[in-house]
Amino acid sequence: MPQPVRAIAVLNAVVIVFAGFGLNDAPAADRWEFPIRFSKSVRETPYSGRVYLIFTKRDREPRLGPSWFSPEQFVSAEVKNWAPDTPLTIASGASSSPGVSDTLRSYPEAFSALDLTGCRVQAVARFNPWQREIGKGEGNGFSATATVAAEGKQPELVINARVPKKEFQETQWSKLLKVKSKLLSDFYGHDVFIRAGVTVPASYAANPDRRYPTIFEVPGFGGDHTYRASGQAPVELGDDGVEFIRVMLDPSCPRGHHVFADSANNGPRGQSLVDEFLPAFDKQYRSIAKPTARFVTGHSSGGWSSLWIQVTYPERFGGVWSTAPDPVDFRDFQRINLYAANENMYSTAEGKPRPLARIGGQVRLWYKGFADMEWALGPGGQLHSFEAVFGPRGEDGKPKLVWDRESGKVATEVAKTWEKYDIRLILESNWKELEPKLRGKLHVFMGDQDTFYLEGATVLLKESLAKLGSDARVEIIPGRDHFNLLPPELQVRIRSEMVAAFRKHHPDGR
Repeated sequence: MPQPVRAIAVLNAVVIVFAGFGLNDAPAADRWEFPIRFSKSVRETPYSGRVYLIFTKRDREPRLGPSWFSPEQFVSAEVKNWAPDTPLTIASGASSSPGVSDTLRSYPEAFSALDLTGCRVQAVARFNPWQREIGKGEGNGFSATATVAAEGKQPELVINARVPKKEFQETQWSKLLKVKSKLLSDFYGHDVFIRAGVTVPASYAANPDRRYPTIFEVPGFGGDHTYRASGQAPVELGDDGVEFIRVMLDPSCPRGHHVFADSANNGPRGQSLVDEFLPAFDKQYRSIAKPTARFVTGHSSGGWSSLWIQVTYPERFGGVWSTAPDPVDFRDFQRINLYAANENMYSTAEGKPRPLARIGGQVRLWYKGFADMEWALGPGGQLHSFEAVFGPRGEDGKPKLVWDRESGKVATEVAKTWEKYDIRLILESNWKELEPKLRGKLHVFMGDQDTFYLEGATVLLKESLAKLGSDARVEIIPGRDHFNLLPPELQVRIRSEMVAAFRKHHPDGR
């Protein structure tokens, strides 16, 4: 069985020294000392934000990590008004400079405890706060890769490159659609676009008078509009004679995955989708602009998103096929009852470490270690993404935390505010109104051995809908986990069910 991920080491002794600043009374020697600067060629103005040292023993650029299931060492620190071409040093054992955060976050080991000799290292600056990814996020700065020498002061790492823009590869059938959202632009104070990858059927160009039904898909956490859309060839005509336009939506945002839910921290994401994106899409493409010809699907965070969209806008879409959705009942939030008193994200009632993910029956991630990794990386992680969507905004302008990062204790008063995003609770509370609008539209699939322990919430949703007398189909599939839930036969079945739903209202295909 793999060892639990170790807790983050938070050191209150970091030397981060700007040129011109004198050292405070520092310890005699630092075990590790990394001089860093960023070139004026990559950024001409001072930078305030997070800086990283990312290490690896693998044959790749360190900035491409860390990963969930095989994390490697990284260190992060906050800087303020760091000027171009100004030296800065991150070290493992001295007091910080004025104006710079005095806390270094090191994961999974304490910085001073590491033997880094021979590791590959890169310095990364999160110049683009709009990007949740660190070393791969468009516009973020990074240095060349260096090899760590023996303990002591290392050669300077110069951040002199930026991650290039991620281009959408358009083809004859697959195109990028960008729609400026006034709602989101007003919320953020700058232009914000809703992006999607649109793939048209093989017959689209040859039939200029024909209109098509549409499948809207939301990718899971870490995915965007390029997933299964960039460079895509058309989907060939099936035996049923129905062809769909396929739209891959972009759910990414600075704080992770916005799940197309209106929220205090991410803005009116759902409203902008239905009131701004849908009309623009229908205007530009030959879609059948009727709810009975619009279907929504997604997996994981995309599964939650698609179910949320259908439930929240029941008369705008003709059916949802949600697979392995994130928690749909907050009484079982990956085995945590967020509404119960004295709950703890890190440990069970018996005091045992709480697992977060399993593979082949063996625990591979623990809540405490995973939360610590995200806290060191900064905004945009999966767990904090939930807080950004479901929680209110605090007085500091950041999402209110639903659990204490040190103790793991759940903040019940904050969790209570999440109720308006609890899909099971929403359905129960509004069933008289929602039932006729959702009749025949709800389809949810979950493996009974989900990798991230998501099956419990889906079972509760299934039980609730059965008590309500719903015709919803919630299937718990034996032996399946998060990653093998969708074999080809289930994918074919889902498409066939979408076709049947379309034909029910459009027997002539129009």
